[in-house]
Amino acid sequence: MCGFAAMFALRGGRADPTVVERMTEAISHRGPDDSGSYFEGPVGFGFRRLSILDLTVAGHQPMSTLDGACTLVFNGEIYNYQELRRQLEGLGHVFRSTGDTEVLLNAYLQWGADCLLRLNGMWAFLVHDRRSGKLFGARDRFGIKPLFRYRAADSWLYGSEIKAIRASGRCDADTNWSVAADYLMNGRSDTSAQTFYTGIEQIPPATAFEVDSEGACREWCYWRLEDTPIVDSRDPAAAFAELFEDAMHLHMRSDVPVGVHLSGGMDSTSIICSTARWRSQRKAPGHLMAFCYQAKEFDESAMIADTVRQTAAAMFDLHAPPQAVWDDVFGMSRYQDEPVHSMTAIVGYQLMRLTAGQGLKVVLNGQGADETLAGYPSYFRAYWNTLLSKGRIGETWHEIGSYVAVHGGRQCGFFLRQLRHLLQCKLNDIGGYRRLASWSYRRAAGRDDWFSTPLSACVPGRRSGGGYRFDLNESLSQSIRSDPLPLYLRVEDRNSMAHSVEARVPFLDYRLVSFAYGLPANWKMRGPWNKFLLREAMRGRIPESVRARPSKFGFPVPGSKWFSGPLYDAVREQITSRQARERGIYNMDNIIRDLERHRLGEVDVSAKLFRVAQFEIWLELQKSGASVHGVTVP
Repeated sequence: MCGFAAMFALRGGRADPTVVERMTEAISHRGPDDSGSYFEGPVGFGFRRLSILDLTVAGHQPMSTLDGACTLVFNGEIYNYQELRRQLEGLGHVFRSTGDTEVLLNAYLQWGADCLLRLNGMWAFLVHDRRSGKLFGARDRFGIKPLFRYRAADSWLYGSEIKAIRASGRCDADTNWSVAADYLMNGRSDTSAQTFYTGIEQIPPATAFEVDSEGACREWCYWRLEDTPIVDSRDPAAAFAELFEDAMHLHMRSDVPVGVHLSGGMDSTSIICSTARWRSQRKAPGHLMAFCYQAKEFDESAMIADTVRQTAAAMFDLHAPPQAVWDDVFGMSRYQDEPVHSMTAIVGYQLMRLTAGQGLKVVLNGQGADETLAGYPSYFRAYWNTLLSKGRIGETWHEIGSYVAVHGGRQCGFFLRQLRHLLQCKLNDIGGYRRLASWSYRRAAGRDDWFSTPLSACVPGRRSGGGYRFDLNESLSQSIRSDPLPLYLRVEDRNSMAHSVEARVPFLDYRLVSFAYGLPANWKMRGPWNKFLLREAMRGRIPESVRARPSKFGFPVPGSKWFSGPLYDAVREQITSRQARERGIYNMDNIIRDLERHRLGEVDVSAKLFRVAQFEIWLELQKSGASVHGVTVP
């Protein structure tokens, strides 16, 4: 786990060491243990290392092959590096280190771009291939590890974070108002390659690319979840449990201790229970450390206590009163580079700081399980749609009945609304209807009386497919590829690396994701149960109080309560500042009106309030020049 920056000069130019040094220093928090650089004609690499595998100097980057043909900078982990190493040794490759970086480098040397399909892990990397004179790069299947690029006048610039590119002195990116408007008015961000900065874009997940000396870039997708074959298994739960244990064993590979972020939910509980079994089998020294945040408004203490009893984990609780959370909003924002979605991001930042404070460099968490195993309540509608679209009307009626028996509501009402939803999905196949839906989407944004007409005009139209996913797998694919997983992964990466901690996400082992995706819908959801596959796979493996719990809290922060009480003055001051009033994008009187109504409990606009406050903080940081590690980005 590390960070890197790169410059690829065009038209016979040479990489500028001063530029690369500035870029690399801006992300030194990603790798406090070591640094390195490489310059060869048009290519300049800068690297910061967080030592996780092979703690010796043999793991130093940038790393070159023995014959000097290729040089690599790499951020992430290749979890199956031991298996790949044995395979490469059988093909005649010789290794000087014991980590995964050299394995990746030799895999590229042996198989070229085809090496990507052999990798199991999270990665973003660049290779200078002297044989072709080209720059090759790639990002992992789900975009767990970041990689940004910017086309300057005389070069391509790359960085693990946006701040690296902005620190180059070669980037004049301004606010991307299309992205900003979608965030402010619809709560959407990280849904495409675009960022909040014009011209700076992120390499899409599962994407490889190469750039030649003239600057021409060829880019392609090397893996698609939608190409997953149908799974044929007599016992999907047992097969998934076996795959999960293997994924956990791979994710436990580390030359430093590994901790866990724990809640009362199934995802993190499954991870910590598997970790405890792994440690017990290997008689691992020391204690298993678990880190937890709980808001008193969302009490999960009973489930957490059951898990701690089963795993004998040493618990470290984060105590985060409202003012302490708000006090960290500027610090977190400097590391995030782009606005975040909610107060949970700030609490996540604090939880990573607590983790680092106990001397840990690696932590496991359950990120990605909701989007790949159908964990959100909204997926029930997609599941019922799947059944209805196949003519299974009686089964749909029965499934809705089982759902309302546990969660409440009227069976008939749910069923009628589901029929209407199916009709909308069918209509969405018609081009004219899609265009009308896109127009309506933008028109609805224009009716939001918090924002000016010019800002409303910047809202992008609804993308193809609109809000009507035809079936459950389509909905899951959209969640993984576009919204919300990319945002959550971005927040997770910046929060963890701000404190030099590597966050690992076992549920995004591509084998687990592909297996679940290839199963019938009723193995993902059934009756009142979301994540049905995981619930069945974890029988006898996690506390029953967690496994059989139908409700879901996620990672809740009581922002609504805080903004009407202890943080009312702070958020009001932020969103009604002179700069905000002069911005020309807000109808300030209407915002203040609804803020007061929120304080009185008449409405809940906490999500919109936070977005406006966060956007104003972001703009303030850009104007003042956000400084990290003494490097000021313009």
